[in-house]
Amino acid sequence: MKPRLFYCLALPLALSAPAAAFTDPASGDIAPYTAESGAPMDEIKQAMETPHLGLSLRVDPDSKSISGLALYTVQAITPLDSVEFDLDPRFAISRISVNGTVRPDSSWKNDGGKLIIALPAPIAADETVQVEIAYSGEPRVAPNAPWDGGFVWARTPQGKDWIATAVQGTGCDLFWPCLDHPSKRVGVLDLVVTVPSGLTAASNGKLVSVEEKGGWSSYHWRAKAPNDYGVSLQIGPYELAEAEYTSRYGNSFPIQFWHLPGQEENAESLIAEMHTYLDFFESTIGPYPFSDEKVGVAETPHKGMEHQTINAYGNEFVASPEGYDELMQHEFAHEWFANQLTGARVSDLWLHEGFGTYMQPLFLEWKDGHLAYDAAMWGLRKRIHSRVPVAPHEEVSSTLYDDADAKWGQDIYYKGAWIAHTLRGLIGDDAFFASLRRMVYGRPDPAPGNFAPRRGTTAEFRQIAEEESGRDLGWFFDAYLRQAELPRLIAEQDGRMLRLKWESGSDQTFAMPVDVQVSDRLVHVPMVDGTGSVDLILPDAHYVLDPFGMILRDNPAIAAWQKQQQDKAKAGD
Repeated sequence: MKPRLFYCLALPLALSAPAAAFTDPASGDIAPYTAESGAPMDEIKQAMETPHLGLSLRVDPDSKSISGLALYTVQAITPLDSVEFDLDPRFAISRISVNGTVRPDSSWKNDGGKLIIALPAPIAADETVQVEIAYSGEPRVAPNAPWDGGFVWARTPQGKDWIATAVQGTGCDLFWPCLDHPSKRVGVLDLVVTVPSGLTAASNGKLVSVEEKGGWSSYHWRAKAPNDYGVSLQIGPYELAEAEYTSRYGNSFPIQFWHLPGQEENAESLIAEMHTYLDFFESTIGPYPFSDEKVGVAETPHKGMEHQTINAYGNEFVASPEGYDELMQHEFAHEWFANQLTGARVSDLWLHEGFGTYMQPLFLEWKDGHLAYDAAMWGLRKRIHSRVPVAPHEEVSSTLYDDADAKWGQDIYYKGAWIAHTLRGLIGDDAFFASLRRMVYGRPDPAPGNFAPRRGTTAEFRQIAEEESGRDLGWFFDAYLRQAELPRLIAEQDGRMLRLKWESGSDQTFAMPVDVQVSDRLVHVPMVDGTGSVDLILPDAHYVLDPFGMILRDNPAIAAWQKQQQDKAKAGD
């Protein structure tokens, strides 16, 4: 069915059904249900798939408002008599239609952000229904994009409108009706963004067409299976820099960078850098996942975000001392770890951020060698807090990300990267990178055209790593991901004997082998039952535990330093 994409372009902004009472979009007010992304799904959502969405959005910078029309094809997994979407209740809904017939107001309700629509007649499993939602209003203004999300209404240095969305933590429902859960994707998204003439709307997928009419420009983008929080708008007086990349896999695709006027030289430089990133990722992980669309980047008024095929970039072209744009490389890593592989639950978010963060030290190792890798890993180690589990068995709220006491929003990055580092040291490069490849692509032999975006879990990654390494890793995953505290290595010397013992919050024996440097000897201690010993030969021999820094473990010196930094910060308040 051809979607009715352009029907909403002239939607009025004052609509009949009143929105929920929010004092001011700029205040950061948000309904509790809307604030949580990835909330547990009820039976209705679980029974829905959305093979197609035609979404039209008109963005008005003068009134800082949007009007939208979402035309969904909904397919039932099991019989349905209602359908459900998430939509910020600050928006007014003017019309809901099912199969082209307008439904009465009594047939639907938006209860605090959960929009439930009764169907005129039930549909059976595998049947489809067309659902159309017309809405408008002033979207939430991001209090602190990209971390605390919403719309960013800004101005370029030349005073032109410059607009962006960033909704990872709070979800897609901040500006379009969606299934705000990581396990749900739209099969094909046809997105039409209408903006005042003179502005460009850069978004996901491939640009199908541009239409000019009455002082407005409509940009039609088409994306396959976008990650819901990765659907985004980048709007500004952009100029386009682009180049073609020829992949080691035999295909080629465009790199496109929408940048502000006057930044052409910087944009060209970053595109050249992107060639290097692609070479690294394709040789280390596998083929670029969205080669039939594009590698896309847009300059934004906020720091950055990993929107699928249109990464937001606001790092102002500042290179790190290591000679690369660390933020751009991190966000680009998410094309593999977030957009191709999406965690099935919020508690699996470390699969995005932990591996995305680990790609920076890995890139430095690939580019500059072991010293650069080790220095980067040591920098990350000092930022680990271990107050709550990284990936608990039970689901967690997305609001945990911003919990200043729990520090989960930091640990999924830095502890996640160190878990990857330690696992690599334990099972070896061959098994580690084979595990990553299978996890990302769902197969060991990815090639352009033979894979699609997929969902994954921590438990699945454990199973894959066990198969690739040929060893049980339950103790590893339990200690590092299901528990909060880090394992402690106890060393006690009795004469010439050094006795080692692991203590862990896990009920399972922590069987991490330990290398010990004894003078000029390197001794490998298996620690199969969590204990081991080393003959020092001489009672006064100097020894170093884990001399190559391969094991993530409790470090009292770092804990003391972190407390000192925290006390200084409090004293300065």
